[in-house]
Amino acid sequence: MTLAQLRSHAPDYLALIRFNKPVGTYLLLWPTLWALWLAAQGIPDLKLLIIFCLGTFLMRSAGCIINDYADRHIDGHVKRTAQRPMATGRISSKQALGFFVLLCLLSFVLVLFTNTLTIQLSFAALALASCYPFMKRYTHMPQLVLGMAFAMSIPMAFAAQTNSLPAILWLVYIAAVLWTIVYDTFYAMVDRDDDLRIGVKSTAILFGEDDKTITAILQACVIFTLCLVGQQFKLGAYFYLSLIIAAGFFIYQQQLIKLRERNNCFKAFLNNNWVGMAIFIGIALDYALPPLFAS
Repeated sequence: MTLAQLRSHAPDYLALIRFNKPVGTYLLLWPTLWALWLAAQGIPDLKLLIIFCLGTFLMRSAGCIINDYADRHIDGHVKRTAQRPMATGRISSKQALGFFVLLCLLSFVLVLFTNTLTIQLSFAALALASCYPFMKRYTHMPQLVLGMAFAMSIPMAFAAQTNSLPAILWLVYIAAVLWTIVYDTFYAMVDRDDDLRIGVKSTAILFGEDDKTITAILQACVIFTLCLVGQQFKLGAYFYLSLIIAAGFFIYQQQLIKLRERNNCFKAFLNNNWVGMAIFIGIALDYALPPLFAS
């Protein structure tokens, strides 16, 4: 491909990695930052912060590509995805896979600047991220696989910062997995009618009429698990205040999905960016400032 051709296809490649829709990157980034701050008990190593922020962008972009590759024959039948570059033929399967490999290689180069444990974990992270898009053909729980893939940044952050995997990190991992199932179920609710028609599986379909109740229970489990995180990491009032704010966002999201309208379900999905941000701010403030209520 010549430079001129590459320039002409640039908007399609940017659309392929959802460059103009960064919320997916943010949803992957927030738990990563939670873990980095918890592992370092404050501001993490600057080199690691740069590596993980860049890696988050690259791997989310790669994830979008492999997702579109897996769905290249069905995206054209779904209202929300009908104009994606692979669905319309603006980017071929070969071009997309080449770009996917390039982004994965760039991510791996970043991981090489960490340590052996982090490098080993990166293979598991890549395997989960690569297989997630295909799970919707075999299980109604692809959101669980997505959560496991997204949350792999948590043990990787601890490994990179401390060269160890303390048992308490898995509480953070569980909270992130449960949270991902919630917001990706909201996302799947947008496409539920189309997915039922073409035979694609999701938690939105699995939960059926109980979707609001089950997502509310899962949201309560997220808050409870994060309370355990606060207890185990000896966090203080700023963190627990952030959980109250996060719970408020969860209540708002339940109001949004009340009538299961597509646009409002998508708004509920997007609102989770603020949940992740609030929790990160609570963690960061707890390590940066004196206790809010001195004993």
